[in-house]
This record gives sequence, C-alpha cells and structure tokens, in this order.
Amino acid sequence: MLAQEIIRRKRDGQALDRAQIDAFVAGLVDASWSEAQAAAMAMAMFLNGLSQAETVALTHAMTRSGDVLDWADAKLDGPVLDKHSTGGVGDKVSLLLAPIVAACGGFVPMISGRGLGHTGGTLDKLDSIAGYRTAASGAQLRTALRSAGCAIVGQTATLAPADRRLYSIRDVTATVESIPLITASILSKKLAAGLQGLVIDVKVGNGAFATAPPMARALARSLVQVAGGAGLRTRACLSDMNEVLGHSCGNAVEVHEALAFLQGTRREPRLLELTRRLGAELLLLGGLADRMDGALARVDEVLADGRAIERFARMVAALGGPVDFVERAARYLPAAPVQRVLRARRAGWVGAMATREIGMLVVELGGGRRQASDAVDHRVGVSEIAAIERRVDVGDALAIVHAADEASAAAGCERLAALIEIADVAPVPRAVVIECIDEVAP
Repeated sequence: MLAQEIIRRKRDGQALDRAQIDAFVAGLVDASWSEAQAAAMAMAMFLNGLSQAETVALTHAMTRSGDVLDWADAKLDGPVLDKHSTGGVGDKVSLLLAPIVAACGGFVPMISGRGLGHTGGTLDKLDSIAGYRTAASGAQLRTALRSAGCAIVGQTATLAPADRRLYSIRDVTATVESIPLITASILSKKLAAGLQGLVIDVKVGNGAFATAPPMARALARSLVQVAGGAGLRTRACLSDMNEVLGHSCGNAVEVHEALAFLQGTRREPRLLELTRRLGAELLLLGGLADRMDGALARVDEVLADGRAIERFARMVAALGGPVDFVERAARYLPAAPVQRVLRARRAGWVGAMATREIGMLVVELGGGRRQASDAVDHRVGVSEIAAIERRVDVGDALAIVHAADEASAAAGCERLAALIEIADVAPVPRAVVIECIDEVAP
C-alpha cells in the first residue's frame, strides 16, 4: 500500500479505512514513511479532519503500535489512575496530582510528554531535577510505582511508538490543534498504560489550543467517547486558561512552585482549586471515594499531613533523583544567572494577559523548542507573575524574568510588559473549573 496514495486520499478529503490507517501507523513505527510523508499526512488530517470511525481506528492502531501494559501481575492494592492536560502555560498540576492520588491509595503510572508549541511539558520540568530519569524502563516504572505509588515518566521506545513520532512531527508542522489528532495522541498513550480511570483537563482560553468553549467541549466529548468505547472510565473537565496557572511558567521555576505547593508554604488559589477538583474526580473514578465532598476532603487531608509531599520525594528518589531533593531543592535545581523584575508602569488592576504569548516568551528565552531537536534551558522562565484581579501601583513587581544573559532578560521584560494588561477597573472574576463531562457523547 503506497504511502503517497494514502496521503492523496486524505488530501482529497476522502475517508481512510482501517487498513490504510494501520499502514500509516506501521509506517511511522518502522520508518518506511519518510518525515516528509508523515508530515504531509499530518497536514492532510489536520486540514480535512477525521471521522469518528477514523479517529477510533487511529487511536486503536497507535495503542497497538507497541506494548500495552498489564498491571495484573504487579499485585497493586489500589486502582490504576491517571490525569492528562491538553496543554497550558504554567500547568504544573501533574506534578501535584500524581503524589496526591498516590497518597490517597491510587497508583499513577503517568506517561507524560515534552513541551508542545507554546505549552510546557511535564517531562521538561522533571528533567530540571538532577538525576531524575524521565526515560525510565518498564522495570524502573514498576519499581517506582511500588515504592511511591506514582511515577511520571516519558514514553518508552515500545509504548505507543507511533504517537511518539507523530507527536514530534505535529509540534513543528503547525498541526497541533486538531481534535482527532489530539484525541488519538492522548488516548493511545493512556490506553497503552493499562489504566482503570482517567481524568482529562481540557484547557480553554487564550493560552490553550482550544481558545473557545465550543472547541473545548468538542474535544472533551471526543476524548470521553473514544475512551469510553475502549472501556476506560474517563471524565473530562474544562478549565480556564486565560492566564498563567499558578505564578510561574518555565521548567525549574515550576518545580519550585510545585514543591512549595506540596509543602504547604504557598498555594496559588486557582492552582489549588483545579488540583483539588481533578484529584477528587480521580478518587471518584477509582472508587477511593463515593461523594465529591468526601473526595475533596481526602485531597485536603494528604496535603495537610505531608503524605503527598512524601510520595513526591519517594518518586524522585525511585527514578534516580536525589534522596534529599525536597529538603535541598535549591541545590539540585538549576537557576538562571540573570533574574530581572518587571515593574508596573501605571497603577490599576491586572486585567488580562496574552497567555499563549507568555508561553512563547519562555520558548524564546530557551525554555521550549522551536523544533523537536532543540535543547531546552531548564533554568529560564518567568516567576512571581501577578494574577489577574490583582491591584498594583506604579513600581510594583508584575513578574520576574529568568534568563541566560542580560540581553535576554531585558528583551524578555520588554516583551512581557506588552503581554500583561493593566486596567482602570477590576475585571470580572472567572471560575477556573468551567464544567465537567462524563457521558459518552452521541
């Protein structure tokens, strides 16, 4: 089956059958499809879309393109659960949720990805930690799960390898914002991970791939429908991404924020609300709680008594990181040599921010990738970002730019100043959790 004929069919807007989709996925894995051919197919799928049947076939083919994990022999005494985010700016919820759910009795084998477009990647954040192995073997994953109850790692070469290749191609060919491709990418990894419950955080707003609620709802329904059809209990929650989540975006700076959150020294309210809700949804899906109020109380309990941060410390150690990382994080996380404060040039309220462009600023500083082969500078980013609704006076700090050199810091501050709007009146508050969807869409 010639690659160019399959590409031609989709280019011309015709539906692909299962055999043609299987051939595309096989070509991704065995490299019989060149980079040009794979990119052309991604663009044809992006422009002409995929039907529900095509999306299901692509998801199943990508799931079966490698190993499918089975936890029966691991004798885990709790449900196997996971969470996925469609991508945001400053979204460090995975770093928080995995140890929280583990402390509540779940097991979280979280197969995560790297930065995609303007969004930060969980693996890039964890790569900031000296020694931490995001490229863990199956045996190391199982060891970490038994030790900590959670393990955040990347795809192995044998877990959904078709998605691994297609994911990197989409990042550099402007084919990220496709509901069918996002659905297949997310669920192929999750189905291959052998889960019993999944919650998906579908971001919506000016910092998300889905900039408006209709697209976010369509994506949420697609994910719930395809996952449900595969037998995986799934709930999708739409959350606001019209501002940076938390007070930092970058890699090492977000790990610092996650540690402060788990230790209880500082919890940005919107980040706390979203983390609590997603954690509670997972506990309900896994049968670890039977009511929302009880599930929220369990999340609060493990945050308050230190069990969540203790699980995080165990996970880091089990995956090669320092055993004293939590106590001595500043020693192990890289710091940017230049940190410059951006100060307000007028008084008022932080009324809005160009969230996607702030994510791109981090990429420009070196904290993300313009193409798949780019190295990431884990030191750089933005911290202490003033939240929308905050009142500021002239000279108040709006953010701190972490950069590799003085020129980058100065340019970063100038760019950031144009991305944060100071308004004359306080903006209307927005809920961080917009709605949740748990029924299979017709």
